[in-house]
Amino acid sequence: MRLFIYTFATFLPAILLIPGALYGGPVLWAAPFSIGLMWIVMDQLPDPTDGRELPVGDGLLVVLGILQLTHLPLGVWAMSSNLHGFDWLMGMIGFGLFFGQVGNPASHELIHRSDRLMTRLGTTVYIAFLFGHHVSAHRLVHHPYVATPQDPVSATKGTGFWSYLPFAWYGSFMSGYKAEKALRQRGQARRRNPYVFYVVGELSLVLLTLVLAGPWGLFIYVMLCAHTQSQMLIADYVQHYGLRRRRLPNGRYEAAGPWHAWNSKGWYSSAVTLNAPRHSDHHAHPARPYPQLTLPEGSAMLPAPLPAMAMLAMFPPLWKRVMDPRLEALLDQQAQAPRTSPDVMPAH
Repeated sequence: MRLFIYTFATFLPAILLIPGALYGGPVLWAAPFSIGLMWIVMDQLPDPTDGRELPVGDGLLVVLGILQLTHLPLGVWAMSSNLHGFDWLMGMIGFGLFFGQVGNPASHELIHRSDRLMTRLGTTVYIAFLFGHHVSAHRLVHHPYVATPQDPVSATKGTGFWSYLPFAWYGSFMSGYKAEKALRQRGQARRRNPYVFYVVGELSLVLLTLVLAGPWGLFIYVMLCAHTQSQMLIADYVQHYGLRRRRLPNGRYEAAGPWHAWNSKGWYSSAVTLNAPRHSDHHAHPARPYPQLTLPEGSAMLPAPLPAMAMLAMFPPLWKRVMDPRLEALLDQQAQAPRTSPDVMPAH
C-alpha cells in the first residue's frame, strides 16, 4: 500500500503533463494543482498505510529519473512552440513543480544508492537541470558538514531566503569542487574530476537546445532549470534554517542528531516528495531507502508540512516571525541536552 501511494502521488502530475503539453486546457491546469495544492486536502485525510510495509522502492526511483529526462524536452517544446497565454503559465508552473518537487527528491535518492547505474542516472538528471555540481556538493560537503559553518546550504538564523539563494548556489558549487579536488590530492579517487563532466554536459545541453529550439527554447529551458534549482535550494533552506551542531572541546563537531534538521508530518505531502520531510533520519542514515525513513523521537518539527513552509520562506519577514521563536526554543532545549558523539558525520 505504501509504495502504491508513492507511485500515485508522483505519477499523477507526470501523466497529466503529457496531454496537457499537447492540448493545454484543464488537464494541464490540473498538473500544478496535483503537486502544489492537492496535498493540502489529502494531508487532512487519514493515512491509508498501515505502517508495516517497508519497500525499497528503487524501481519507482528509476522510472521517475527517466521521466525527468523525457518531460524536460517535452516541457521545453510545449512552452516554446505549442502553449500560449494562461496555458503557457500553467505549463511553466506545472513542469517546474514536477521537476523540483518530484524529480529532485527522486534524483537525490538515486545519487545515494550504491548501484552505479542508479547513481549515474541521478547524476544525469542533475546535469540536465544544469545543477550537476549538486551531486558532489551534496554527498561530500552537505552530509558531513551539515549544520556547521562549513556547509554553504545550512542557512544561519536571520538570513532571508532571497539573500541565501545566490550564496548557497555559488558556495555549493565551489565547496563541491574543492572537495573533489581534495579527494584526488589524497589519492582517494583516481577518476577525472566529475566537474569536467558536469560542465561539459551542461554546456552541451545548452548548445543542443539552442540549435533545436532556438533562443526562445533556450530561454524556456534555462527558466525551467532555474525554477527547479530554486526549489532544491529552498528545501535545504527550510530543512536546516538556523540549526547548528555544537563544537566540542576536541575541536570536532557533535554527530548530526534529530535536532539538526527540520522535519514535518503530512502523509501525502511526504509521498509526493518521497519522504524528504523526514530529513533527520536521512542525515543519520543516508543510504536508507526513502519508504523506510522515520521521524526519530525528539526531532525538530516544522509547524506545517514542508511545501507550506517553502512557500512561507519566500516571504522572509513572515518566515522569521514564525520560525525564529521556534528556533530559539529548540536551541535552548538543545543547549540543555547531553553532548553526543564527537565524530563528524562521514561523507556519503
